[in-house]
Amino acid sequence: MSAVEETSAGASAAQQADFLQVNDLRMYFPVTEGIIVQRKVAEVKAVDGISFAMHKGETLGLVGESGCGKTTTGRCILQLEKITSGSIKYDGQDVTAFNKAQMSEYRQNVQVIFQDPFSSLNPRMKIGEILAEPMRVHGIIPDKQGRDKRVMELLNICGLSTRFADRYPHEMSGGQRQRVGIARALSVDPQFIVCDEAVSALDVSIQAQVINLLEDLRDEFGLTYLFISHDLSVVRHICHRVAVMYLGKMVELADCDELFDNPIHPYTRALLDAVPIPDPTIEAAREHKIVTGEIPSPMNPPPGCVFHPRCTLAVDGCKQAVPEFREVKPNHWVACTEV
Repeated sequence: MSAVEETSAGASAAQQADFLQVNDLRMYFPVTEGIIVQRKVAEVKAVDGISFAMHKGETLGLVGESGCGKTTTGRCILQLEKITSGSIKYDGQDVTAFNKAQMSEYRQNVQVIFQDPFSSLNPRMKIGEILAEPMRVHGIIPDKQGRDKRVMELLNICGLSTRFADRYPHEMSGGQRQRVGIARALSVDPQFIVCDEAVSALDVSIQAQVINLLEDLRDEFGLTYLFISHDLSVVRHICHRVAVMYLGKMVELADCDELFDNPIHPYTRALLDAVPIPDPTIEAAREHKIVTGEIPSPMNPPPGCVFHPRCTLAVDGCKQAVPEFREVKPNHWVACTEV
């Protein structure tokens, strides 16, 4: 490759990485006491200094135990939470500094598919009204006739009959409601979608249908997904890269196959070891490596490496110094000093 080609490739990669950049993101929730006069007595460190970049058209999986900060990270990117510190850059612009007009455009480009299809849809509105409302709010299609036509197109795209436009959410199954949630996210022609446990509330057979739909939509419309999940089998099927979180920290980030085939961080290994093998003979014979101890409180996380109280590789240094999130292999990042 020539020097010009190398420079061009490097610039292209930089432009891709600039699509979404999260730098040293922190989200602390205050814990207060008192009724009339409240005072802060502690902080819940839901997200504690994570950094990553996303390329246009990719799916990044965000995995970890409940309470590790996955959903809070997604809510910060969506600007549903006012971040404590750090920066979120979308197409090179700092999202936290957007004015009202810029934020309206950002909310059109960045959408969300919520976890619970039973509570994320307004029970008093028909499906057609639910899908048309974002278009009306953002002024994408000004006339009602045009919005109604687009509603029918969205229903077809998401594998639903146009008859559902006149139904209420309670008249639909869980899988059908989640398809409506996907259609609603697509209604404003977004570029980036946060999928917050988008299939965890569905039956396994319906999960496969929704996952295949999300993949088809990504390829057809060039979408970018942040796929938040605790189901590692689903993550491996749909994601290009995977980031692992523990107690508000990011402990590992790598390409999907690389992370599943060669996990480095002890916590990642523990997560993968916990996944059952479909073959009962192999499952019964394999060694189970159970992580001992309880997850520390995010109000009072342990010093140094947050995983050291439960880690089999921990040494005295792990209790003192916070490990650097470093690249140990090409495109494989780990926060551990003992690997």
